[in-house]
Amino acid sequence: MNNASSSSADDGVFRKVARRIIPFIFVCYVVNFIDRVNIGFAKLQFLQDLKLDDSVFGIAAGMFFVGYVIFELPSNLLAARIGVRKTLVRIMVLWGALTVVLVFVRSAHALYVVRFLLGAAEAGFFPGVILYLTYWFPDRRRGRIMSLFVMAVPLAGIVGGPLSGWIMSHLHGELGFAGWQWLFLIEGIPAIALGLAAYFVLDDRPADAKWLNDREKAQIATALNAGRARHAPEARSHAPLADVLTNPRIYLMSTIYFTVFMALNAVGFWIPSLLRQVGVHRISDIGWMSGAISLCTAIGMLLLGRHSDRHMERRWHVAGCGFAVAASFLLLPLTAHSVALTVVLLVIASVGIYAALSLFWTIPTTYLREDTAPGGIATITALGALGGAVSPWMVGALKTSTGSLYTGLGAIGVLLAIGMVVLLLCVQAVPASDRRPAGDAVVNH
Repeated sequence: MNNASSSSADDGVFRKVARRIIPFIFVCYVVNFIDRVNIGFAKLQFLQDLKLDDSVFGIAAGMFFVGYVIFELPSNLLAARIGVRKTLVRIMVLWGALTVVLVFVRSAHALYVVRFLLGAAEAGFFPGVILYLTYWFPDRRRGRIMSLFVMAVPLAGIVGGPLSGWIMSHLHGELGFAGWQWLFLIEGIPAIALGLAAYFVLDDRPADAKWLNDREKAQIATALNAGRARHAPEARSHAPLADVLTNPRIYLMSTIYFTVFMALNAVGFWIPSLLRQVGVHRISDIGWMSGAISLCTAIGMLLLGRHSDRHMERRWHVAGCGFAVAASFLLLPLTAHSVALTVVLLVIASVGIYAALSLFWTIPTTYLREDTAPGGIATITALGALGGAVSPWMVGALKTSTGSLYTGLGAIGVLLAIGMVVLLLCVQAVPASDRRPAGDAVVNH
């Protein structure tokens, strides 16, 4: 078989794989992110109902990531041992149940505890899926695949924003429940159903897939082995745990991811509050505007993912997105009296941070062999996700002390810009002579 026909055959089998597994995990991530950030909408009602303030909300939002960080590495190592199917059953059923439990929260301390447990339950979902994708797709295809997967986040905003606004506006007071209680109840149930379905829909590895024939399984194995042979051969003599604990690349990536995650959570949690602050008072209007921002985000990040794959360049794509987000955060105070200009900056920030998130993961996954990937990915996500705990606490505390969201967002913007500088200075680029044309390329870091 010549190179052209071989490439065409590979394209066919990976399209088949993508059609089989991406839609399901995409829907799972949509539900996951709706349940993670719906507290940002719920706060528009429950802070007043429970007589709490923004600093309490910031701590509660951050407590999720404390639990997430503590249980991230054990969860991902367990996923590598027992398989993704069983792991998703455990994770999704627990997080759906705990989302429903939020209906009955009546105090700040109860809110902190449930949010901590929710983070502990969800720990391992995102890195587990990242690990799962490395079992099915070679590195040269992961830019597009990661963009498709992470596009679930803005889609969660497209669906979750209007849905959350509608639930809180139209069901408030029904059967004696407040709108925010209906929000947690209705949005928690799908996670339980999807978790149970995952066991029957997904296969742990290509070798386990009955819907692939032997030739297709061999093609996938050949493509994956070729990618592994090109990346990280120098680490083959090291023990997996030693690689994780002593590899400075993992800590470098964790530091960069920390700043990305801070900005990601700032966008995810505070868009509703920002829209209300600039004059959008109806919860349903906030929901529709959030959905429109997310729609623009989905389109933008898909285009950026394709552009990055076409040119096989990662570092400048991630850094450029990060700098755009930082600039948007720093410019927000200048648009405080304009809803339209605020929305424009939020669109830029949202597109930039979610594109940076998806493209970031094309970089560390190429550094790690299959046996070290579970621990390495989990360590990066766990250490980086500390930014998720710091971000809402910082913004909430500064909002309470200064009366403005802009101070905290500006600080996060500066930290993100520093992270992007570290990325450009410390992550080595692939020499131009080593780059391959799109379709058969190594990842350019």
